[in-house]
Amino acid sequence: MGLVLFPGDGDTSSPDVSWSYSGFAVFRRRLAQAEGFSLSEMWGFGGERSWSEVSTTLESLLDHPDVGGDDLSSADCAVILPRLEAITDQWAQDGDDTLLHEHIEDARQLAGILRLCIEKNVPLLFL
Repeated sequence: MGLVLFPGDGDTSSPDVSWSYSGFAVFRRRLAQAEGFSLSEMWGFGGERSWSEVSTTLESLLDHPDVGGDDLSSADCAVILPRLEAITDQWAQDGDDTLLHEHIEDARQLAGILRLCIEKNVPLLFL
């Protein structure tokens, strides 16, 4: 069982990116760490810190429930994409850790899907 993110274009041949639920949690924790905070501090992730206390363009991705929740609009994707790409570029310079390389690949796949959502003006769906 896991999570799949894909463009809501109705095209079953469109790319997608998938994780186990635990894998997606680890990926999001690394993204939050890159943004300078710990996801476990945040409300909804075991902590008490409000999202209004954090400034990140990745909030709609980081704070999205694994199951249910609204789709991310193409406008949300356009906000997320530049920061995701910047973080991915930084990760690529940071080290030679196997899990880091997996996260770089996942982030690049996600960036491609976000780009497709923006180009087609369709939402990013979570399944």
